[in-house]
Amino acid sequence: MVQPHIQLDETLNIKYAILPGDPARVSRIAQQLEQPEELGFNREYRSLRGLYRGVPVLAMSTGMGGASMAIAVEELRNIGITHIIRIGSCGALQEGIGLGDLILVNAAVRDDGASRTYAPASYPAAADPGLLCACARSAGDKGFRYHVGLCRSHDSFYIDNAEEVNAAWSRRGILGSDMETASLFTVARLRGLKAASILNNVVVWGKDTSSSIGSYADGASLTAKGEKDEITVALEAFVRVEKGETL
Repeated sequence: MVQPHIQLDETLNIKYAILPGDPARVSRIAQQLEQPEELGFNREYRSLRGLYRGVPVLAMSTGMGGASMAIAVEELRNIGITHIIRIGSCGALQEGIGLGDLILVNAAVRDDGASRTYAPASYPAAADPGLLCACARSAGDKGFRYHVGLCRSHDSFYIDNAEEVNAAWSRRGILGSDMETASLFTVARLRGLKAASILNNVVVWGKDTSSSIGSYADGASLTAKGEKDEITVALEAFVRVEKGETL
């Protein structure tokens, strides 16, 4: 059955999905795949399939925010996807996390609205440990700079007290902030999918978010490398899972 938003169905016969937020990033994922084939583009959901080291992979954008991520997870589950890795960007909340460094999220603060429609705030939003381990091993083998820890998912960049809020979460040890990971982890866990999230740092802690994101969009070398690295890590992790190399 064709899903109403992602416009894909179970005949795809693929287990692994890599999910960027930005539809333009799908094209950059395609550069690392063999036999990439565009599938569709409806609303924020642009999709293509291809092979990575012989493993079939779906790449699909989810847009911005937890609500569109939740829809993606629900509909991907309906067509047979079992493993999902988000590749996104984030702003660092700790010193020592450089531009282009990767954050492998082990759990997320659920400071968003979408995940709370599924479960109370006390329900944990955590990565699948096996898939997280596959990501960490892949990043380590490639020699990429990465950090493992907590992120905070929220719903808006433009709040009046953003600096105060970020400082509070920094003091609590949160590594970075994004908008989708909490929704991904919560819905995936409730629906029986295995999920991980890799975030490319595009804002150094203490710098202005809007100007840093502008540099990222212009293709600054470090953040562009971070994006390429996170794609590679996700794809290599799927190969490890396919081979049974997780925990």
